[in-house]
Amino acid sequence: MKHYLQTALLVVFFTGSNVWADEDHERARELVKSGEIIALELLLQNIVNKDTGKLRLLEAELEDKSGRLVYELELVDEQGVVRELLFDAKTGEALGEEVN
Repeated sequence: MKHYLQTALLVVFFTGSNVWADEDHERARELVKSGEIIALELLLQNIVNKDTGKLRLLEAELEDKSGRLVYELELVDEQGVVRELLFDAKTGEALGEEVN
């Protein structure tokens, strides 16, 4: 594979809670199992296949934004630039970049 993703740190949160909880992980797993959202792994593979550079995942969050489940992915590129990209958790559609 020409492009690949190096995973340095992967933390998946289902927001609504400020503390990591087993229930959050299980809830995300159930959403994938029921088909309500795509698996984070599948989304990451799609990003790798579209991107021309090497990316490293720093953090991933699953959030409810106005009733829509969204993956927020914090990625760093080869130049050390960190970007926070948003994706629809059901379809994998890119929703843009979070600007701080």
